[in-house]
Amino acid sequence: MTHFGNQIVPAEFPELKMLVWNRDPAHPIAAADAFALYERNWRFVDRENLTPRETLLIKELTEEYGHGLMLV
Repeated sequence: MTHFGNQIVPAEFPELKMLVWNRDPAHPIAAADAFALYERNWRFVDRENLTPRETLLIKELTEEYGHGLMLV
C-alpha cells in the first residue's frame, strides 16, 4: 500500500469504524484485516456515507489484497 501503509486506524474511516463495532476503533489493524472486513461485511457499508479518503482506502486495499477484485 502506497498511501495508507500497513496499519489502518478504523476510527479515521466512518464505515470501517462501524464495521469494527466490537473492537476499539482507535486501535490500528492490519491493512489485510481491513480489506477482509470490508469484503466480508460490504452489505453493511453505506456507500453514500463513504468519504473520498475512505473510498481511496478501499480502492487501494482492493488493488493490494484483492488483486483488483472485491468479492462482494
